[in-house]
Amino acid sequence: MHLLSQEKAPIYEALLKYKSMRVVPFDVPGHKQGKGNPELTEFLGEKCLSVDVNSMKPLDNLVHPVSVIKEAEELAADAFGAHHAFFMVNGATSGVQAMIMSVCKQGDKVIMPRNVHRSAINALIISGAIPAYVNPGVNKELGIPLGMSIDDVKKAIAENPDAKAIFINNPTYYGICSDLKTITELAHRHNMYVLVDEAHGSHFYFGANMPISAMAAGADMSAVSMHKTGGSLTQSSFLLKGDRLSTGHVRQTINLTQTTSGSYLLLSSLDISRRNLALGGKSIFEKASALANYAREEINKIGGYYAFSTELINGDSVYDFDHTKLSVHTREIGLAGIEVYDILRDDYGIQIELGDIGNILAIISVGDRAQALERLVSSLSEIKRLYIRDKSGMLDHEYINPEVVMAPQKAFYSDQHSIPIKDSTGYISGEFVMCYPPGIPILAPGERITEEIIDYIAYAKAKGSSLTGTEDMSIENIRVLEE
Repeated sequence: MHLLSQEKAPIYEALLKYKSMRVVPFDVPGHKQGKGNPELTEFLGEKCLSVDVNSMKPLDNLVHPVSVIKEAEELAADAFGAHHAFFMVNGATSGVQAMIMSVCKQGDKVIMPRNVHRSAINALIISGAIPAYVNPGVNKELGIPLGMSIDDVKKAIAENPDAKAIFINNPTYYGICSDLKTITELAHRHNMYVLVDEAHGSHFYFGANMPISAMAAGADMSAVSMHKTGGSLTQSSFLLKGDRLSTGHVRQTINLTQTTSGSYLLLSSLDISRRNLALGGKSIFEKASALANYAREEINKIGGYYAFSTELINGDSVYDFDHTKLSVHTREIGLAGIEVYDILRDDYGIQIELGDIGNILAIISVGDRAQALERLVSSLSEIKRLYIRDKSGMLDHEYINPEVVMAPQKAFYSDQHSIPIKDSTGYISGEFVMCYPPGIPILAPGERITEEIIDYIAYAKAKGSSLTGTEDMSIENIRVLEE
């Protein structure tokens, strides 16, 4: 790693050169370096709009890179220890879809945990691949899903020896990591590819004392949301690839769904952020880890809250823990995580990443400062003092094992009709229902609707969770398959 000169940022440097040339634009975008939209230029700044440009020879082309983007890809691959790195401007969502679609065609099986992000199940709908779900274990105290246990993976391989790939979340939203290296070795012994949703793990490649990264574990592909913890602009990500897959084939698959008008704002942000982390990531994430550990200790001193960490490690379903994730259990003070999330934002001006029915999550990364963590801790202390109540009657789990009746693609394209969710027990869902964030489906197409699921949806709505997925924007009705 770092055999190349990581001080370089080819896309960024090419944009600076383009700007210095004072080119007169007769191409898209139509705002013409901001001159055609003064209000937008005032809002975002002339510097930003002047480099919001289209593909051209000096700036290369994301669809078929041959110069500066190609060089930037090589630098990113070197920094991440990958065989190749693709710049993604449709988020890690498009990376996840490209991974599955690169190795699976219609009817092929992919082993995956059921607590995947909706992007993975969307990839199944697009490709026609069939999931062989491994239901994750659940920490009963916290109510959260865990990683993939090795015994469960072995069982899934034995039951699905024809599966093309194993798909792994690492880390989960809550910071839980699976035994990536052992799972990868198992999969490769059975001629299966290993695909990792590493959306929340870009810092694993640069920080010290971090859980093992997908590329270091020998995985075949990994989708990395550089914007989540690496400092790049929202929607910018990398798709990393090992040497067992054709670079050209993966690029062709990416180009099926990724825009042909790649944003140079996003591309340059990836280029600059890669350089920053390659040169200074160790110290950056050492500081982030120290801040998260400090906040965790202070929150646990408050009482009632439980900011969990490496003590959850059991060597299997919790093989490791991402200590930059400030995950806090709130149910013991009688508040759902989503209620604490809303109070922090509305009353204290603090926006955290998510609140679910039992936990909150604060992301600690490149841009955090000690003063902000102090404010979060003191706010949580005051929230407990003002709002604490009896916890009786609260739901105690985040994950419900689904009954999968048919493949997502078949269900999604089957004849359907809409009925009230409250009357849908026993039907097969044709739609998603999920809280966002985190975007893990409560229901996915092809799954049986149960009373427990309906109760969970009603409870999540009552507590203030943002529910998405159904055609009905009010989440009162759901499309189910015709009987």
